[in-house]
Amino acid sequence: MDILQYIVNLGPSVMLPLVIFIIGLLLRQGFGKSLTSGLTIGVGFIGIGLVIGLLTDNLGPAAKDMAERFGIGLSVVDVGWPGTAPMAWASSMGLIAIPIAIGVNLLMLLTKMTKVVNVDIWNIWHMAFTGIIVQLATDSFIWGIVGVAVHAAIAYKLGDMFRPVTENYFQLEGVAIPHGTSAYMGVFAAPIDDLIEKIPGVRRLNLTTKTLQDRAGVLGQPVVVGTILGFAIGLLAGYPFDESIQLAIKMGAVILLMPMVVKLIMQGLMPIANAARTTLQRRFKNSNYSIGLDPALVLGDPQVVAAALLFIPFTLLIALIVPGNVVLPFGDLATIGFFVAMAVGVHRGSLVRTLISGFVIMFITIWVSSQMVGLQTELAQQTNLLNNAHQVGSLDQGGSPITYLLANGASGQVSLGFVAIAVLYIAAFVYTYVKYRRGTLYRVPAPAPAEVKA
Repeated sequence: MDILQYIVNLGPSVMLPLVIFIIGLLLRQGFGKSLTSGLTIGVGFIGIGLVIGLLTDNLGPAAKDMAERFGIGLSVVDVGWPGTAPMAWASSMGLIAIPIAIGVNLLMLLTKMTKVVNVDIWNIWHMAFTGIIVQLATDSFIWGIVGVAVHAAIAYKLGDMFRPVTENYFQLEGVAIPHGTSAYMGVFAAPIDDLIEKIPGVRRLNLTTKTLQDRAGVLGQPVVVGTILGFAIGLLAGYPFDESIQLAIKMGAVILLMPMVVKLIMQGLMPIANAARTTLQRRFKNSNYSIGLDPALVLGDPQVVAAALLFIPFTLLIALIVPGNVVLPFGDLATIGFFVAMAVGVHRGSLVRTLISGFVIMFITIWVSSQMVGLQTELAQQTNLLNNAHQVGSLDQGGSPITYLLANGASGQVSLGFVAIAVLYIAAFVYTYVKYRRGTLYRVPAPAPAEVKA
């Protein structure tokens, strides 16, 4: 356990390269090729960390200033995934979750319930968080383990379900994204996309950075769009012109650099992923396995970055209208792209559709997060991570319907809100699963749809 804790503490930029290196050796890729793949992936994740750091360090203060400027008086600050993941790892479920999640993955592979071979050990923290929250809600260690296992099983199935989107839209061949908010909140996008298809006029709206570029020329290029959105956020935060333009350039850098660092990860991953698929295909005929990886890979899409920037002020506005909400979106605002990334793919890059489904996604996330403040605060106290706050909450995982439903369902705390979330989430999940089984989850974009004028 001490060795596992040591490896976990190294973070994903070291943990994943180490896992890839070992897998490469097991697949007989040779020391040199395995080492190169692992290091390249590590460099890619360092790059993603730097770009996300650029995003967080600059958008975090801007979001806070924006909230203060417009008098958004919510009492519990969202600590974000950087504040939530350490709680999960430091809890009694932290390290136990790793062998449980791996065991569930192996069992599902052997029983052909999934084709996702998960190598993303770091993001098992999401499952650990669910487990410890369920344990706190029920005062039962066994129920906590059940929570980890159920969350893991759902995650791997989500990886299967969204593989058509991952491969066709994000062009990540042989890759599944089973973890985090991208997968579990993506289920709302499919029914909303079909609903939009039935609305005359709205269904023909197709605003993307590409259509903007076609219509507006240089002003529609992703780097320019990112710069403009960054400048607008600076103005909304009350920044003077010089600080707003500095923020603008940094956001332009984010939207330009993110795809570059994602390509590095794919460059390191593909030799190992191809070898893994070949080996599995040889041993298990007619099987098409995918490698489960971090959702950071989909942040390289310009539409995801553009949507993320749009949702920073949008999420703050949503927080004001969610009934009974006490959580101020803050820590997760800078990485809001994780929440809507899969929706972007389901909507084939349409920012109009993403804004619609994203509203639903963030509304539910914020409401759930507010309901989970008590349990998350208790977890923060147990792990000595409450710091000087009286209460804490988070959108990432703290706002997860899966965690909320398992914790409240297992503890028998069934309310009208619980029933509403259960009906909405299960219905969306089943709807998405049916579309996946029918092969209609990802539709090829129409050749010449009407476009929104820039």
